[in-house]
Amino acid sequence: MNKFEFHILNNEREYLRTLAKKQTEYAALPVMAQRKKMWYDLNDGHKGARPLFIVEAGLPAGFDRDFMPDGILRCSTTVGRAVEDQLLRNIRNHEMINDDKVIPDTFTVNWFTDINEFGVKIEQEMIKDSQGVETGYRFLHPVKNLKEDFHLLRPAVCKVDKERTMAWKAFVEDLLGDILKVDIQLALASFRPTQLTRRANEIMGLEKLFFAMCEIPDEVHRLMVYLRDNALRILKWFESNGLLRLNNGNQISFGFSYNFTSLLPAPDYKENAVRLCDIWGASNSQETVSVSPDMYHEFCFPYYRDVCKPLGLLYYGCCEPVHTVWDDIRQLPHLRKVSISPWCDQHFMGEALQDTDIVFSRKPNPKFLGVEVKLDEEAWADHIYETLDATHGVNVEFIVRDVYTVHGNLGKVRRAVEIARKEIDKHFRP
Repeated sequence: MNKFEFHILNNEREYLRTLAKKQTEYAALPVMAQRKKMWYDLNDGHKGARPLFIVEAGLPAGFDRDFMPDGILRCSTTVGRAVEDQLLRNIRNHEMINDDKVIPDTFTVNWFTDINEFGVKIEQEMIKDSQGVETGYRFLHPVKNLKEDFHLLRPAVCKVDKERTMAWKAFVEDLLGDILKVDIQLALASFRPTQLTRRANEIMGLEKLFFAMCEIPDEVHRLMVYLRDNALRILKWFESNGLLRLNNGNQISFGFSYNFTSLLPAPDYKENAVRLCDIWGASNSQETVSVSPDMYHEFCFPYYRDVCKPLGLLYYGCCEPVHTVWDDIRQLPHLRKVSISPWCDQHFMGEALQDTDIVFSRKPNPKFLGVEVKLDEEAWADHIYETLDATHGVNVEFIVRDVYTVHGNLGKVRRAVEIARKEIDKHFRP
């Protein structure tokens, strides 16, 4: 047993190596090289790039209860199950869904970090759905009155355990390194601080935030300055401590939008000295869906602009309808992809993105896969066609997410991918 107690059973070792070999075989398939080129074409802004189609099957916004059901993991040790989980997700994605994901030829590990973001703990209450899966949640907001409780908020304090991280990496390399290269990656959680209004929601709640915008606007600006500066503090901490890693390949920036691009790192990049300007980042403001464009411009845009400025390329948006505040969002620095949710006017955005290199990152309505056990194939095909019809001349990706159950019918998901590809074949016009 090593210092950090990373250990597995002997039978688990052989089983995990078998899984790693299978992932390696899938990663080497010719179709993976074809998909990789398609992602580069899309993200580099090549006109006429074919639309790509991804399903977010697992966490955080997928149907994990169906994709990785209870009992599927064979390992009994905590470490073995962690390695098995990562390998199986890649293998099952190819075997059961076969979307445009490029199966990686690496095994990734994250830094062991501890980030105290606000100086005050944000408690969370979870609730289970009818199937016993924790799905609903709410924050227990520490700030009850913004003016009186602002003093509770503190600058972020960040720590990293590099020794533990390197020990974990070495352990996995000993286990799988002759089959899969083991890389440290920058976890998506690193960019959560840039979601400024989510942070405001966690701290005080939306109802209080919206009332404060009207009643004590100066205090809201004070809060947004704090959140902006705190986010930048965390990002620059990653940079100054040498924790950033290039994410211009088979990584995701947000919502399973893949990052393959030749536009990063920046031209003056020096090897092994990754800066914020060398990487993709992401941000969004879902919480302000009910805020007017004028109020978004006043209370959100200046701070989002500042927090996104250091990044190399930006993915913006999630579930919010971006068309209502497009005049601001289009001015965000380094914007490369924008989320087009089911609540967004995609015809408006199709026009807005003409003659730009910004990718139309379409989120199809999750009801088609998540509500009925059987897929309504005709309605689904029409839904995909509607997007293709609205985006002639625009680079497009489809990302199916927020489908929290497919009622055990994974075949429905694979069929949805097949139908989407047929619609793209029939109707896509460069």
